[in-house]
Amino acid sequence: MINMLPSSWRAAPRPALLGLLQFFCAGFADGALMPFFPLWASSEAGIPVGAIGLLFGCYAGGELLAAPLIGGIADRVGRRPVLIASSLGVGAGFLALFFVHGVAVTAIVLLATGMCESVLHPTILTAIADVTPPSAHPRWFSLARVSSSAGQILGPACGALLALVSLRSVFLAGGTILVLGGIVMFFALNETSGIGHAAGDDRLDGGDDEEEGLSALLPAFRDGRLAKLLLWIVVFEVAGNWIEAVIPLYAQDAATLTPSGVGALFAYAAALTVGLQMLVSRLVEARSALWLAVGAGLATILAFALLAASPAMLTLIGAVSLCSIAQMLVGPLVPTAVNALAPPARRASYMAASSVAVDLKDSLGPSIGTALYALAPRLPWIAGIPLVAIASLGLGAAIGRARRPSRPTEDDATPQLGSAVENYR
Repeated sequence: MINMLPSSWRAAPRPALLGLLQFFCAGFADGALMPFFPLWASSEAGIPVGAIGLLFGCYAGGELLAAPLIGGIADRVGRRPVLIASSLGVGAGFLALFFVHGVAVTAIVLLATGMCESVLHPTILTAIADVTPPSAHPRWFSLARVSSSAGQILGPACGALLALVSLRSVFLAGGTILVLGGIVMFFALNETSGIGHAAGDDRLDGGDDEEEGLSALLPAFRDGRLAKLLLWIVVFEVAGNWIEAVIPLYAQDAATLTPSGVGALFAYAAALTVGLQMLVSRLVEARSALWLAVGAGLATILAFALLAASPAMLTLIGAVSLCSIAQMLVGPLVPTAVNALAPPARRASYMAASSVAVDLKDSLGPSIGTALYALAPRLPWIAGIPLVAIASLGLGAAIGRARRPSRPTEDDATPQLGSAVENYR
């Protein structure tokens, strides 16, 4: 693992290190929120289980509403202001959840938070890509997952302690850490949008970079390879997220875990990623994208099978362990492939499209998963097995097709993709 890290952190680009810090903050906030939101909604807020999914849908709605309008804004106004504003916005949204009462107000807060969230993660990844060479992107994106998972260890652990006092108090912890991250960005982050662009790629050159509207802001509408890739990412991530979204309710109804136990379970899952992500990336570096996607699919299917068999403690631990392994396999591969497809002047737009697809797992995943759970406790696991099998094959094939050259004039994206994905392999 040590050999996978930069030889000198002092020599590493500051924006990349700040990006890792912000991933830690976002991971902490997500880890403090996601396991406890369904429990807070069903117990302290008195919201029916079926309506919890609708609230998560509001979060997804905020992302989907914002993506066509501001998804590529970091390509136009710069990475720094977008990172600062989105960090403060998401943090303020989490803080607001501590004070709100009722389904309607909660839905409004989640909608606004989702709008800010739509540009947070893609802009962090874009800033990292701006200041690091393409050959180093897989390593840095793996480090980003490690940083996020480190936050997801402390987030549930902190949430488990706060849940002993009040489930609502976990929102204060998540919001505060993101606001602090935004303040650090304000004082320490320099603009990165001009770094690494070739002279001929300057964003002020050519009318194409000044297009407005959906075609300019959602590159999936313009790049068929990206659209196919994102389709399978959405299906795979949404189905896989049912493990994280439904286990809190599944374990509570079976009297297997308390709210604090749920937090400890997800802290354990995040600890696996921190400890094993770089090692796993190194062990599978010679494997093809299809092999990685199918391996992730098989791990997720086995997790579903365990959960369908029993809600016992050992099966819960086994399921979250397998889910973590699946994400270790495909997590760094997806942003590497998407970033390599993107022309330099459209990097933030491509990353935004990818991030919306990935982040939908935290919105559509819980909404669909809890709706299925409301029909039958084991239905999410039974329905997820064939869905993940199809999605993993489609995802691996889509990345493989994207690596094959199509049109050499297409912003030189295809050769870049080939080299970057080969570096991951």
